[in-house]
Amino acid sequence: MAADRSRAARVLGLAVAGVLAHRAWRAVARPRSALTGEVALITGGSRGLGLLIARELAREGCSIAICARDEQELARARDDLAARGAHVAAFRCDVTEREQVEALVRQVTDRFGRIDILVNNAGIIQVGPLESMTVRDFEQAMAVNFWGTVYTTLAVLPQMRRRRAGRIANITSIGGVVAVPHLLPYDASKFAARGFSEGLRSELAGTGITVTTIVPGLMRTGSPVNALFKGRAAREYTWFSLGDATPLTAMSATRAARRIVDAIARGEAEVTLSWQARLLGLIHDLFPGATTKLLGQVSRLLPSAEGGTDRNVRGMHLSTALAPSPLTVLMTRAARRNNQLGGEGAERFARGAGAQR
Repeated sequence: MAADRSRAARVLGLAVAGVLAHRAWRAVARPRSALTGEVALITGGSRGLGLLIARELAREGCSIAICARDEQELARARDDLAARGAHVAAFRCDVTEREQVEALVRQVTDRFGRIDILVNNAGIIQVGPLESMTVRDFEQAMAVNFWGTVYTTLAVLPQMRRRRAGRIANITSIGGVVAVPHLLPYDASKFAARGFSEGLRSELAGTGITVTTIVPGLMRTGSPVNALFKGRAAREYTWFSLGDATPLTAMSATRAARRIVDAIARGEAEVTLSWQARLLGLIHDLFPGATTKLLGQVSRLLPSAEGGTDRNVRGMHLSTALAPSPLTVLMTRAARRNNQLGGEGAERFARGAGAQR
């Protein structure tokens, strides 16, 4: 037992030392470029982290193009950005359709003249036990989280190569480093996206195009209301919402967006967001077997598939004694701030969370 505690203390000490060393290296070795006047395309930019990144890039002086599938969400996001002084255009696009992506890149280029920054942020997350997942769930996760990133990148790259300049940021996840239980389609797609992003940076070395891999942990973006839940959906929504709701477990989404934009400006290779995610990744690298065993114990504590649904239910259609509740007040506020509650189901969610206004 004493040996285990000593080992854990060493791991924690290494994590702290690593964070401090990385910050010192970033300040000295990676000067920050000005982004003023550059054109940024953010996929999935109508809500959540994508909208927050768009706000930060606009604050840096970039012209902004956002895309998403929901036209009403896009209109609200465009108005939000314009009210903040952004030069912004919004485009409807399903990133799982290669032809739509190629048309999007042409439209943005025609509108602004070029694309200097690409942020591949569009994503989907399904939560539930493996027994509730189907091949279709895995296909959908790969279509959005992996192929959506590949299609958009390959469509933008030719113009960046011609100019020998450009910045690409790929939003992956700590779920692409450590496979978190009850998120298996998401985990698999984010592992693929992270591999693509790392390989892309290597292949583009020396071309003037930088590729930054972003590895977020939990962030208070309000995303649980738009996640898809299967099995005992309400119980799955409860644990997922609680994890996204507190400063102890989840990073401020605004701070995360600022860190992402800073990494883009510096051309950093990879950034892991939140100390929790960095610590989990480090422990997994040092003790992969023990980490997998521990996550197996966590999986046993999560809701079983028995008696659950085999269809995907959006979080905003679910409510329990704990979610929404005072325990998830920060998540609910973030959902409102970040345009997560538009469209069908918003009124029902708002009634359930009304006491938190």
